[in-house]
Amino acid sequence: MSETRRPGPHPPPPLDLDDRELPLIESAEVWHRIHKLRHDPLHFGRHASNRFDAPDRAFGVMYAASDPYGAFVETFGHSTGIRIVTLSALQERGVARLHLRRSMRLVDLTGRGLARLGADNRLCDGDYEASQSWSAALFSHPSAPDGISYRSRHDPSRICAAFYERAAESIWAEPTGALADPDNRLILADVLDTYRYGLVDDQQ
Repeated sequence: MSETRRPGPHPPPPLDLDDRELPLIESAEVWHRIHKLRHDPLHFGRHASNRFDAPDRAFGVMYAASDPYGAFVETFGHSTGIRIVTLSALQERGVARLHLRRSMRLVDLTGRGLARLGADNRLCDGDYEASQSWSAALFSHPSAPDGISYRSRHDPSRICAAFYERAAESIWAEPTGALADPDNRLILADVLDTYRYGLVDDQQ
């Protein structure tokens, strides 16, 4: 019987990555972002704690999704198996539409681009050490991409983006209030129903 091969840690970026043509896509669409209201919607974090952050905090990264569903599940889905959200958490977070002043050139990790780079989907749903290493290498590539397009870990049907700070001046935000605001009630109800999340009023 042949030995079953099991995937281990994702390999680091290839040494010749700078000589390879990146699988770039042009994005001119509106993106959606959920953010803590104490921060500006256009917040490029240097925490080295999220999937495509710079491991040495050398550049900032801002995360968004192509629709409110992806933005929600990427924000509240980190604790796998927990499908409860509190009213106070919704009141602390705002929703914003991100408008692009120009087409963004994003490294496409949503499909065949992974194989073309010698990578696989562990970059999008596996260990952060590998994905941060790749993000730093892609940021430094001679083609200077504006960010990365990838599939949501908790709902692969949703497309997300990690925008590099170099694109900051080409993005403007349209805040639409807190998640718990009446104007967002209908979309919030549909998102909670889609992912079967319960809402807990922790302010009673």
